[in-house]
Amino acid sequence: MWGKDEYTGWQDEQMSWKKSCYIGDWSWLAEVRVKGPDAEKFFSGLCVNTFSNYEVGKCKHVIFCNNYGKIVGEGILIKRASDILEWQGGMQAPVDGPPVAWLKYYFQKEKYDAEMTFPNELFKFQVSGPKSLKLLEKVCNTDLRDIPFMRIRNAAIDGIDAQLMRQGMAGEIGFEVQGNKEHSSRIHDFIMQNGQEFGIRVLGSRTAMINHLEAAFPTIGCDYLPAVYSEGEQDFFKFANPQLDGNDIIDSDKISFSFLSKVGGSFEADDISAWYRSPFELNWGKRVKFDHDFIGRKSLEDEAGNPRRVLVTLEWNSEDVLDVYASYYRDETPYDFMDVPQRTGFCYSLDNVLVGDKHVGVSSSRGYSYYFRKTLSHCVIDIEYNRPGTEVLVEWGEPGHRKKMIRAIVAPTPYKQDNRRVDLKSV
Repeated sequence: MWGKDEYTGWQDEQMSWKKSCYIGDWSWLAEVRVKGPDAEKFFSGLCVNTFSNYEVGKCKHVIFCNNYGKIVGEGILIKRASDILEWQGGMQAPVDGPPVAWLKYYFQKEKYDAEMTFPNELFKFQVSGPKSLKLLEKVCNTDLRDIPFMRIRNAAIDGIDAQLMRQGMAGEIGFEVQGNKEHSSRIHDFIMQNGQEFGIRVLGSRTAMINHLEAAFPTIGCDYLPAVYSEGEQDFFKFANPQLDGNDIIDSDKISFSFLSKVGGSFEADDISAWYRSPFELNWGKRVKFDHDFIGRKSLEDEAGNPRRVLVTLEWNSEDVLDVYASYYRDETPYDFMDVPQRTGFCYSLDNVLVGDKHVGVSSSRGYSYYFRKTLSHCVIDIEYNRPGTEVLVEWGEPGHRKKMIRAIVAPTPYKQDNRRVDLKSV
């Protein structure tokens, strides 16, 4: 997915988005292109986002939900022309992830004056960090300081046509370099050659998601399940899994589009919907606009008036974490293994968060930040406990295993300062 586990060592790679810059390969993200007069109508009917004043060249972080207001998928929507919208996210075929299958399902349900294609023709290199701007200005041989946040523009790199989308998943100045895959190796090599003077690093899979953790970007398959596994999504489930006969109900053992290696952690519940999340629970409430009809609107209108939970960052007590590691060297039953810096690949593990004996939230995406020298995690927590400095306990240990109650505090979210929108002319 991201190539090697490590290139120059995960500690070194983690420092890149604070001190220099990195290149990471997100070419595996799917592309769903809708072309025609109804292209915007289609996405507007699914996405919680407004489409007012949506100009060509503008990008949106869009979210689509089920009828209960729980997130099925999210990604970047690019308006490439007045009648061409392209969503990027999820996983490429041969096995479609739930977000891609969801788009296919709803496109075929209605009559749209448009066509949907799946080109999967682009390389997508994320270049981010405090020195990324100067690096890309060098490789593009032009001034890039007029690119607004979440806009895309054409560029040429080593004589090859490309596009630059300004974003920043590491909470720093960042761009996604896109172009035809046939030029992938040449562009990557050219950026790396010119990036040596800027201290560029290649991002490996062991540490690729730590920037999401520090910058408070929750991720499908790491922080929540796509909300498609309940009986309310029965018709979609059958569409996405045509091998099932008409009498089958949702059975997780038969799901063909599951991309999770493991679902674990100390958190337990009787219904799979406990692993779903709404936009408000992930601090994406500002993206929800009720100026149009979309799937899940009624449920989200109700939640907007009385949100119960929000996303925070937890800073885990270092002494308690060290005791977990010490148990591996003592003559005793060890605690569950705590990988460093994070479990590789997409995996889903939730842990109970308590205040005293009261369950107040769930922790996810636990990882170690080498820069901050802290173990951190995302946490969806009851809103009355979201104040920074609030003391909580994280229950470490899967059901039936030895448990460790790890002290933690609610920390500022995002944990790392957000520099994505800085005025590039001031850099």
